[in-house]
Amino acid sequence: MLKGKTALVTGSTSGIGLGMAVALARQGANVMLNGFGDVEAARAEVSRLGTRVSYHGADMSKPTEIEAMVRACEAEFGSLDILVNNAGIQHVAKVEDFPVDRWDAIIAINLTSAFHTTRLALPGMKRRNWGRVLNIASVHGLVASAEKSAYVAAKHGIVGFTKTVALEAATTGVTVNAICPGWVLTPLVQKQVDARAAQAGISNDDAKRQLLAEKQPSLQFTTPEQLADLAVFLCSPAADNIRGVAWNVDGGWVAQ
Repeated sequence: MLKGKTALVTGSTSGIGLGMAVALARQGANVMLNGFGDVEAARAEVSRLGTRVSYHGADMSKPTEIEAMVRACEAEFGSLDILVNNAGIQHVAKVEDFPVDRWDAIIAINLTSAFHTTRLALPGMKRRNWGRVLNIASVHGLVASAEKSAYVAAKHGIVGFTKTVALEAATTGVTVNAICPGWVLTPLVQKQVDARAAQAGISNDDAKRQLLAEKQPSLQFTTPEQLADLAVFLCSPAADNIRGVAWNVDGGWVAQ
């Protein structure tokens, strides 16, 4: 379905981002990876699907490096057709105790980086009258949790940014949407599970059950593969008129 298209997926050397890269490559898209995980393992996993794969190590907190990555993608593949803004970090603390440098880093990587990639990718998409911008937000772009002020602020910002850009591109062939996962067992979430287990003196499995029971009625983690399949759908002709949506995949979290 996506043969001849090129996807840039930020934060794609593990977790949700890697799942997105694999699913898009399976549909025939060339892929540029980005992130600080195991680059060679990620490249190998995507390249086995037979499409062209590249990597750029841009630090998503640095606008000049983001621009270099987008330009490198366009130069290498000839276009940037699908942009998946997935890069993200987390820190948990009460507002009065929140380190200023952590706040700045979360806003830069989780929110501002998507502005930079989008502003750079949109002109080419509009010229070709086809493009997909997929912002990986979070259920925390729709509701809040205590001690996650920076993350919640950034993800709410991503949802608002998605709606605005979708409106600006509404008469073109470029669609802009957000995917809002609940709990997904990524390395980021596993750290929270580990911390909970250590603090409570319980097993990792019990910590997972407690985490899910607090928010996610299905008591199941969403998988990166499920999110990636949704991304593929949003890249399909069936989604040509889905614009500005914040699509929660959260096991019933927001339904409560």
